[in-house]
Amino acid sequence: MSSEAFYTPLAPGRYLATEHAQGPWDPSMQHLGPVTALIVHELGDSELELSRLVVEIFAPVPVAELEVATSVVRDGKRVQCLEATVSSGGRPYVRATAWRIRTEQTPATPVGGPPPMPETSASSWLTTSFGYGRAMDWRFVSGSAVEPGPATAWGRARIPLVKGFEPTPLERLALFADSGNGISFALDFDSYLFANIDLTISLFRMPVGEWICMDSATVIGPTGRGLTRTTLSDSLGEVGTATQTLFVGPR
Repeated sequence: MSSEAFYTPLAPGRYLATEHAQGPWDPSMQHLGPVTALIVHELGDSELELSRLVVEIFAPVPVAELEVATSVVRDGKRVQCLEATVSSGGRPYVRATAWRIRTEQTPATPVGGPPPMPETSASSWLTTSFGYGRAMDWRFVSGSAVEPGPATAWGRARIPLVKGFEPTPLERLALFADSGNGISFALDFDSYLFANIDLTISLFRMPVGEWICMDSATVIGPTGRGLTRTTLSDSLGEVGTATQTLFVGPR
């Protein structure tokens, strides 16, 4: 890893976004992946494990100084609910709700193994045209970053999330999980906007390692809305799902 990162810490709960957080729609706005991972970072560790994270986007997050405020909504020994707000310049841009569940030994349902990982990285507009795309290592199993339709891809961050901190596997998953609509786009990027207004991550176990796999498909409705559904896996197999509600319209 280089010394570069998506964010530079300024003070507790305060960060400066770097160009690596840039999204595909506007270079002055962030991709939601780093923002989501930053929320996970601020929520910190716990004996309870994250099982559901819902991120709601009020407006595109600027590449600027951010403040992340967290609070406990419902505390408990077995189930806990937390809330986080990401603001910049006093304006809230993102609100998140996180549910944690206690850990206990339970019989696990068998799941299939992960898709094989290609040896070579992808090279396309995804890896060259905007900060977040360049900061990630992309390995496509099926589909393509330049052709519409469902896609399956492995990914990992090439740089740390926060300067001076090694990303956790959960932060790595959060960094990647918002890319489902990007790799499985159903409409022409130059003609249509298909930005998500939310992201829901649901996990039945914690991820491991630095690589995360997304098996994603996007459907577009007839009245300006869309939905992306993604199966999330790590090197051991499936860990959960991610869904995104899309706002769709001409550019």
